[in-house]
Amino acid sequence: METVEVRFFAAARAAAKTDQINLNSATLQEILTTCIANYPELGRVIPQCSFLVDGVANHDLGLIIKEGSQIDVLPKFAGG
Repeated sequence: METVEVRFFAAARAAAKTDQINLNSATLQEILTTCIANYPELGRVIPQCSFLVDGVANHDLGLIIKEGSQIDVLPKFAGG
């Protein structure tokens, strides 16, 4: 099975009540939709998040996330 690792930080971690999960390879949008379906509290956090795919900022929700990749879900951080 082709899986990707999704890591949650700060408010996303608190909403998911876990720091990471593994999901099937899919588009970023499909992966985020699955995250919200499995952890409904993420629905209020994810729309305000940034995403790193294998350490690179990504804004393309249609990007197909390949097997073995890592997605970081980063809420907005306070401070300067």
